[in-house]
Amino acid sequence: MNRVMFPPLMSGHQVTGDEDPFLTACMKAAAGCDSGLIVYNLAPDTLLAALVFAPEVPLADAMTMLPVCAVGFQNALGALAPPEVAVHLEWGGGLRVNGASCGRMRAAASTSTPTEIPDWLVVGFELPLWPASADMGNTPDQTALYAEGCADVEAPLLIESWARHTLNWVNRWEEEGTKPLHAEWRGLAHGLGEETAQGDVVGVFVGVDEQFGMLLRDENTTHLFPLNTLLEDL
Repeated sequence: MNRVMFPPLMSGHQVTGDEDPFLTACMKAAAGCDSGLIVYNLAPDTLLAALVFAPEVPLADAMTMLPVCAVGFQNALGALAPPEVAVHLEWGGGLRVNGASCGRMRAAASTSTPTEIPDWLVVGFELPLWPASADMGNTPDQTALYAEGCADVEAPLLIESWARHTLNWVNRWEEEGTKPLHAEWRGLAHGLGEETAQGDVVGVFVGVDEQFGMLLRDENTTHLFPLNTLLEDL
């Protein structure tokens, strides 16, 4: 077992083998565990972690924890990786390293009703450390962390850094609202100003609303996709 140190108000639970820490975190959350629990798996080729929240606001506002955790991840990796490594965030949770897809953020909650205060919310990430295939030329839009000049980034330290940076952004969100988070996220967002598709809707990704819902503008109107549409069904 690799020991990972967590900041105050957070605790860790390591799992091994094929156990998915995201699903384990959801089960522990549903059973009433404390918020701030991080379940993680230091697998040889993939790093997985999930953080449990106990929101005190309706789901529509609580879903801000998804971009909070994503920005926390970007800040964490940015602090540990070489300065030339670029880390960006897709609205839908995808992670980008040097422009290529490299893992994802994901979220689940006790409810999918935007106006309801959830009993729990879990946000996690999956990060490939090594490529699935030695021939990466077949998948130029897919990469892995250690294929992008980050071989010195140790997985336990990345989880520790993610915990610290995420906690910092949670505190800022509580004290200052969404404005600082919006400014930070917008500078990291992948695909802003570009044509993209969300379901059957194709349009230009023009930004996000106050609750980080995606704004997609086509020829006729601007469509809003709330963050809670990204919740996973367990």
